[in-house]
Amino acid sequence: MRHYKKGRKLGTDASHTKAMKKSLVGALFLNDRIKTVDARAKEIRGDVDKIITWAKKGDLHSRRLAIAALGDKELVREIFEKVEQGMFSDRQGGYTRIMKLGNRKGDNAPMVIIELVTEPVKKKAEEKPAAKKSAAKKASPKKAEKTEEAKAVEAEEAKEAAEELEQIEEAVKEEAEASVEAADEAGDTEAAVEAAETAAEAAEAKEETQKAETAAEEKAEEAK
Repeated sequence: MRHYKKGRKLGTDASHTKAMKKSLVGALFLNDRIKTVDARAKEIRGDVDKIITWAKKGDLHSRRLAIAALGDKELVREIFEKVEQGMFSDRQGGYTRIMKLGNRKGDNAPMVIIELVTEPVKKKAEEKPAAKKSAAKKASPKKAEKTEEAKAVEAEEAKEAAEELEQIEEAVKEEAEASVEAADEAGDTEAAVEAAETAAEAAEAKEETQKAETAAEEKAEEAK
């Protein structure tokens, strides 16, 4: 069982693997990019991130840990100075990038380039809500225009309905008056009573039409 032996073997024994990883990490910090095998590049990513995190802390204990990991005081001093000047300040992790190159001739090993990510972070999360807000602001005038148009159409329809009711009431009233006059001339009391009732109903209908007209006028004012 491989207890307390995490990580890749890389085809060597423990001491050789440790020395090789230290050499690769030092070469990466010295040249900003190196060409190596895919497994070795993936194995040193954690060590590179750890050293940059120590450089961000910047205290004496972190500096001594970095010197123990790299074995080069001058290289550690350069790394700490670059980080203190603002390098990797806006990045919270993922300080390395791996780009595949294809397989090597001979043993067919997958080759890659591993490099330090020095460009600033692009804030994509803040741009999307702003775009959504601007889209909502642009859409709101259209909605307002639609509601105003709907109100205007409703007001016009109510006005037309009130005019139709008024015309019908006038016709009913004229018929009722004519029937009352005819009953008086003939001397028929029952016909006169019926004519009076129809005239009363016509008066009530006229009141309702007046109410409808007032409501239509109020809607028209609200739409304006």
